[in-house]
Amino acid sequence: MVKVHKEIIVKGKVQGVFFRASTKQAADALGIAGQVRNLPDGSVWIAAEGDETTMEAFIAWCRQGPSRAEVSELQLKDAPLEHYEGFEVVR
Repeated sequence: MVKVHKEIIVKGKVQGVFFRASTKQAADALGIAGQVRNLPDGSVWIAAEGDETTMEAFIAWCRQGPSRAEVSELQLKDAPLEHYEGFEVVR
């Protein structure tokens, strides 16, 4: 399986709604490695690595987010693999 690395910016009502914790739960359930952090502009940044099929499912989850989130925009960028081990929430 081919591993891919995506950098994802999630915009909308995505801070203060448990987006980072929920992202970790979704990533762990799907076997996605990487990290998630809040950005100063109110958006959320995610680095995610996994196989292409799993990544599609993860990106679909990111478009929705947790129940209290209101995602207005998703920006995706391919990037080189960083070989993360596990998924972490960065403060």
